[in-house]
Amino acid sequence: MKKISILIQMCCAILVMSSCTDDNADFKVSETTPVVLSDVAITNIELDQANPNNPAVTFNWSSADYGQQAAVFYNVQVSKDAAFTNPVSVTNVNTNSTTLSMNQLNSAVGSAGLPPFQWNAAYVRVVTTIGTTASLPVASNTITFNVYPYFNYPFKDYYLVGDATQPGWNNNNNNPPLFRDGSNPNLYKYSGYFSAGQFKVLEVKGLWQPQWGTNGGTAINVNPGGGSDPGTFPNNNSAIAAAGYYTFTINYSDNSFSFVPLSTTGATTFTSMTIQGTSATASTPMTQSTFDSHIWYVNALPLTPGDLKFVTNTSSVWGGSTSFSGTATLNGANIPVIVQDEYDVWFNDLTGHYILIPLNL
Repeated sequence: MKKISILIQMCCAILVMSSCTDDNADFKVSETTPVVLSDVAITNIELDQANPNNPAVTFNWSSADYGQQAAVFYNVQVSKDAAFTNPVSVTNVNTNSTTLSMNQLNSAVGSAGLPPFQWNAAYVRVVTTIGTTASLPVASNTITFNVYPYFNYPFKDYYLVGDATQPGWNNNNNNPPLFRDGSNPNLYKYSGYFSAGQFKVLEVKGLWQPQWGTNGGTAINVNPGGGSDPGTFPNNNSAIAAAGYYTFTINYSDNSFSFVPLSTTGATTFTSMTIQGTSATASTPMTQSTFDSHIWYVNALPLTPGDLKFVTNTSSVWGGSTSFSGTATLNGANIPVIVQDEYDVWFNDLTGHYILIPLNL
């Protein structure tokens, strides 16, 4: 009887294992056909700054089918071009529709690069994925409509602090900003003079947190507030050995940085720099940094919508095509100023980098 019982148990185990194997073989997932995103009812949407929580637009789309009962997510993306070169993710839902408020849509199109106070074409698509790992992404058709955004400053600004920099370890001493890339809002650079010493990066002048540094390698770390501060640049509390010119690059997309020597051979040292253009009421002289002769600035400069350029004492003219920040070139386009405010304006004549930081927006 004991032998028969053991045999029965073995047979049952084989049947269970076979059943599990069959179930696993039947679980197959394939890409869904693209969902269909419906056109919106209104083709011209003027965003209302006075009522930011009011609904602006509703998007509806068909259901995805991955061939299995599993969690499907729909990521609504907005872009300023039909190729979705730099799409902005607006929301990620598991339903077949979503409604965006005035403020949500304004923030999305602003982050996508659409300028305020004028009609622009916005492009929208839905990217479907399956599971918590966002597997098998499939993009829907693209729809477009015209939108009139109000102003929304979508950028963060960052400042140097430390004994290797002009302000020293003073968090509110006209700290030089990092120069934000004109096309990649997560990429910042500062090419200039550094003393032998150390430095960190702050998000708000006058506050020690959020504070950025490194604990080693090429990764950046942050104390957003209430935690432990990271180590200093350029290498986890290891000081810059020799004073000189360096390029510091920080990329918030992948939380990486680099710090490399910069050659200034052949660079021109200008004796004066002015801001000229329709945005400024008059030609405005810039102040040359006493720490680094290639860095120029003017604080709290009132600017109106229009454009500006940088003019040197040699009458060379430098301009760029992107608002708020970018890289100026000799005889380049006038820099667009799209909203009235007071600005801290900084210009680096070594690299052409410029940044206009609004103070009240």
